[in-house]
Amino acid sequence: MTTLPILRPFSLRATLAAMLTCVVLLTALPAKAVTLLRDPDIEHALQQLAAPILSAAGLGNSVRILVVKDSKLNAFVVDTQHIFLHSGLIMRSDSPEMLRAVIAHEAAHIANGHIARRLANYGNARTAAGLGIALASIAAAATGNGELGAGIALGATSSAQRVFLSHTRAEEASADSSAIRYMVRSGTDTQGAVDVFELFRGQELLNSARQDPYVRSHPLTRDRLRTARAAAQAHAGKAVDDPAARYWFGRAKGKLTAFLRQPKWTKRRLKDSPSEDVRLMREAVMYHRQSETKKALAAMDRVIALRPKDPYYYELKGQILMESRNVGAALPAYKRCVDLAPQNAQCLGSYGRALLAAGQIRPALSVLERARSRDFRDARVLRDLGSAYAQAGNPGMASVAAAERYALQGRMKDAGIQAKRAAGLLPTGSPGWRRADDIILAAKRAEKDKK
Repeated sequence: MTTLPILRPFSLRATLAAMLTCVVLLTALPAKAVTLLRDPDIEHALQQLAAPILSAAGLGNSVRILVVKDSKLNAFVVDTQHIFLHSGLIMRSDSPEMLRAVIAHEAAHIANGHIARRLANYGNARTAAGLGIALASIAAAATGNGELGAGIALGATSSAQRVFLSHTRAEEASADSSAIRYMVRSGTDTQGAVDVFELFRGQELLNSARQDPYVRSHPLTRDRLRTARAAAQAHAGKAVDDPAARYWFGRAKGKLTAFLRQPKWTKRRLKDSPSEDVRLMREAVMYHRQSETKKALAAMDRVIALRPKDPYYYELKGQILMESRNVGAALPAYKRCVDLAPQNAQCLGSYGRALLAAGQIRPALSVLERARSRDFRDARVLRDLGSAYAQAGNPGMASVAAAERYALQGRMKDAGIQAKRAAGLLPTGSPGWRRADDIILAAKRAEKDKK
């Protein structure tokens, strides 16, 4: 990792070393735990919704949309490859145009070089450490399962977050202007931008402690609201009807609210679903959360009958079965999911976890390694890999997986201990040995940095 952006794993050894360097920078600082909601269906839906905006911004498929579990209204970028949306913002948005307006604005910060320039201007290690914590949103993974899958810890000191995420008025004006262009190019109704501003209207009059984070990091001015209204008026009637946008927005919001709101809330709003499959999916989650497994599975079977080639519905069925302790039935659901989405790391990780639970160690190892190769920052996969290697009689690779998991959590002392153990058990120069050696070096830097 060069100036602390998150890099795609084009070179696993180099990328892991860079990622661990970022973790080294952050280990000495106090962190506030924030959780990413990792769910393949929600992420896919948001990616589909964002695709026209990202294309209009010239970013193509290089930017991922991820969800932070937080009821507050916020969205932010900390590198050039990820846009983070708070779950509260998604749930409070009333239309796909509103969410696209937010995504367009954050994409503009990336496309206009605001993040790159800011990173380049931070020179001292202490400030870099503060940024490193925010940038470790994908790297600092926490163990355990959340309601939507595993959470990943995003450590951030409040001061570092305020400094880095706060944009200047000039940057905001530039991002607003670009965002409107992206919306127009993609055929999105620019009224969505006005609706977002209206959502935040009045926040600036509140005490800063009561304001939503978006207002503090993206100062809302009358000029910005006036400009958005003028743009909406100028482009009125020019938007293209987009049923797909409504579907994917409704699917992402529907699943998110089904897991995060009370089941009674979901039941009252099932009729608001954009399609029958989404309504049934929300109903299945509602029943699952009430431990009515038979009803949940019956709803999922009806969903799958409507969309038999949708991998994410099989993934949800597998999750319901696994969490109901029916591993045997979960396996074919996860297998079908992987057959339909063989490159999805989360689907692979879930399938590998089910294979491991079923005692199929060798197949589990193969699937989990495939998941790791596509997203080495998933602590659940590393935990499962460690268990699988241990059960397969390979303590060296089990220690590598444990070392990487500890490193992702910022526990560099424990990571170093496990990495040294792995290096002593594995052939020198082997892939596993090299991974362990990277962590040993990073652990030494972390220890030196504390002195």
